[in-house]
Amino acid sequence: MEENLSGTLAIDLGNTNTVIAFQDQKDINSVLVDIPNITSSPGVIPTAIWFEEPSKILKIGISALNMRYDSNSDLFFHSNFKRLIGNPIEKINQKNILSPTECGEKFFKFLWENIPQKYEIKRLVLTAPIDTYKGYREWLINLCGKISVEEIALVDEPTAASLGINVPFGSKIMTIDIGGSTIDMNIVKIEGGEGKSGPIAELLKFKGNDVSSISKQKIRCAEIISKTGSKIGGKDIDQWIVDYFIPNNIYAINLSKAEEIKCKLSSSAIKYEDKYPTKLLTEGYQEKEFYLSKEIFEEIIIENNLLNHLDSLLKDLLNQARGKYCALEDLNVIILVGGGTQIPLIKEWVTKKISNIEIKSLPPIESIALGALAMTPGVKIKDILNKGLSIRLLNKREQKPFWHPIFYKGQTWPTENPFKLILQASKNNQKIFEIIIGETKGEREYDVIFENGLPKLSEVQSEEEIIKWKKKPLKIELKNNSNIGEDSLKLFFSISEKADLLVKCFDIKDNSLGEYNLGNIF
Repeated sequence: MEENLSGTLAIDLGNTNTVIAFQDQKDINSVLVDIPNITSSPGVIPTAIWFEEPSKILKIGISALNMRYDSNSDLFFHSNFKRLIGNPIEKINQKNILSPTECGEKFFKFLWENIPQKYEIKRLVLTAPIDTYKGYREWLINLCGKISVEEIALVDEPTAASLGINVPFGSKIMTIDIGGSTIDMNIVKIEGGEGKSGPIAELLKFKGNDVSSISKQKIRCAEIISKTGSKIGGKDIDQWIVDYFIPNNIYAINLSKAEEIKCKLSSSAIKYEDKYPTKLLTEGYQEKEFYLSKEIFEEIIIENNLLNHLDSLLKDLLNQARGKYCALEDLNVIILVGGGTQIPLIKEWVTKKISNIEIKSLPPIESIALGALAMTPGVKIKDILNKGLSIRLLNKREQKPFWHPIFYKGQTWPTENPFKLILQASKNNQKIFEIIIGETKGEREYDVIFENGLPKLSEVQSEEEIIKWKKKPLKIELKNNSNIGEDSLKLFFSISEKADLLVKCFDIKDNSLGEYNLGNIF
């Protein structure tokens, strides 16, 4: 009997391929999820849909990709739709019967319904492109309401990619992404570093509830410094290969054959001069064998001006960056993404154009999804306080007690950094300090007045009522007496994963007086 796994699922919806990875809550390693008739290889799903309107037949992934040369593909086959979601600028294919957002929704729902039952998904982590983040996020929020999972979090793609290959927080990175249909280049700065808070995923759903508009755990995205791109990609290279042998090609299946030989020749294990066979269809539906070497493959790329085109894109990218005071030498790393960047000639171009900067390209496809999973520990343990916590202190001037806030309603816990408070002696020769905790009422009461028989909220609202905990107050005894007004006791408050309010106590000379559990916040 197959053992069930419980944990976090990450889905990186890409324009050419979508990656799906899972991490069990008891394991530090991730696995790529294999789904029969959907994944082309474990964890990798071609981002494609086949949808027939009359019969409602729906296929996604490899099953849809296998239909792309069907006679009705202009109507029923959909790909390249991810980059159009949340992007009002680019025009869509008017022949397709589904809009980009409809494609994304059908793709996502069908994928979700076909995840193997052995995976018990407690948490879902999604990725979003940084350049169309706002619109894409809105689409995801609407989609998330239709998915039955307790927690959903969102990570921006550059940050996830940097985490997937262990780039330090605060780094400036260049990403070169050559996919099936597009080339995208950008320079971004990852949040964090130099004492600043690191990247954090944004909660969209928590404990089954939509928290996208109220969550205090807001995403800290990568900052775009510059970006450029074009609608040229791996599919164009496939077309160039076919045109080299069959200038007037009329068979779409030849493009698939060209893609296969392209991937083979992109391997570093292939010798430069050796020729490899591929069978293509010629006029009259006759199959003919052609031979392609890595040498000829590179000639095809050069003759079609791909390297010159990359030169122009890189020049534009660096010019934009200089306008924001970012020079080439400021970059920490270059990340190569997409199948096109695995072509040896293109890797060589990157190395020549940008020397002395570390280049990372592995893993080429799954790095973003794995990076998204790397951010999930911060999502996994965060909750939102539904009430404030305060400590009771003495107002020396008025000689009456008051409540001083420790943690506010809406803050996330467990806490990353403790709340520090220094207490002064309220009388001479004071040696014992009492720590009394209170909490705000769950619901705030508002004053209602009536004008002309109609209820109306008063202009001045009452303060939230603070209720003292019934737990016995903690008494801290100093080694030496303190006099009134003297700084005497340092307190560091935190909330643990088990929702316990903890306090570490030190005297003014930083001698430890112990760590105590003041009680559970629920």
